[in-house]
Amino acid sequence: MDSTVLVTGGLGRSGRWIVDRLAAAHDVVCVDLDHPGYEVDPRDGVDFRAADLTDPGQTFDLVGEVDPDAVVHWASYPSPTRHAGSRVFHDNVAGAYNVLVAAGRADATVVQASSESAYGLAFAEETPLPDELPITEAHPTRPEDPYGTGKVVAEEVAGMVHRRHGVPVASIRPSWIQYPGEYACLDLDDLADGAGNCWSYVDVRDVAALVARAVTDPPAGHEAVHAAAAENYLGRPTVEAVEEHFGRLPDDCGLDGEQSALSTAKAADLFDWRPSHDWRTGRDDDVATPALWS
Repeated sequence: MDSTVLVTGGLGRSGRWIVDRLAAAHDVVCVDLDHPGYEVDPRDGVDFRAADLTDPGQTFDLVGEVDPDAVVHWASYPSPTRHAGSRVFHDNVAGAYNVLVAAGRADATVVQASSESAYGLAFAEETPLPDELPITEAHPTRPEDPYGTGKVVAEEVAGMVHRRHGVPVASIRPSWIQYPGEYACLDLDDLADGAGNCWSYVDVRDVAALVARAVTDPPAGHEAVHAAAAENYLGRPTVEAVEEHFGRLPDDCGLDGEQSALSTAKAADLFDWRPSHDWRTGRDDDVATPALWS
């Protein structure tokens, strides 16, 4: 191994897939609130640290000690519905600030988890019709909830860190992440249940692949990119679903067939990344969650 990548939130559900993917080409330091214990035997190329990333002292000490070549900041509360809004906003923003600034001072490439929730669709009281379809990264961000708002702030922090320290930063905006053999998006009973992201999704394996590309071939500055599957999970034309739910289409609409409402053209252009998994096969894939220790 010739480089070290520090991954926060690496024991989380999607974080494990990212650590697994990166460990094939890098030494990975997996950081989470808890340590798996010294009785476990880490897989080759993986080490573990425990830290509260909302604490600047712990965060700066950790990054200074590891001195990584790249930092993947994947730790956060994943929605505004399971914890108090003030806690979601405060901890997610504080963690992003501490980790990204520490990475910038260490001259490390940064990849962070943003979200499609930045657009304000997923957790709005009444889901608004997007301004454009497919949605590009230039679509206005106007969240109504603490989670999406925190992601917008984290992207502003990313821009600040690039301007101040000159490090490249990629903010990945995943759609609803699905797991092999367990596609929760297919369990929705009503069209309205999936309207918050216009019935988009992404396989966790494709997310991990995009993170790995952004680590090894980072952008020149700070760039936000979508991670989404190529198609919706409905098995019908996306335009039909949009018209049925919203009653109309945006004036700027160029969707074709089952094409995803989230454009991935920018990720393809910057990182030569294209999704390779879809719900028709992914729902039946028998792939175990990566093991980071024995």
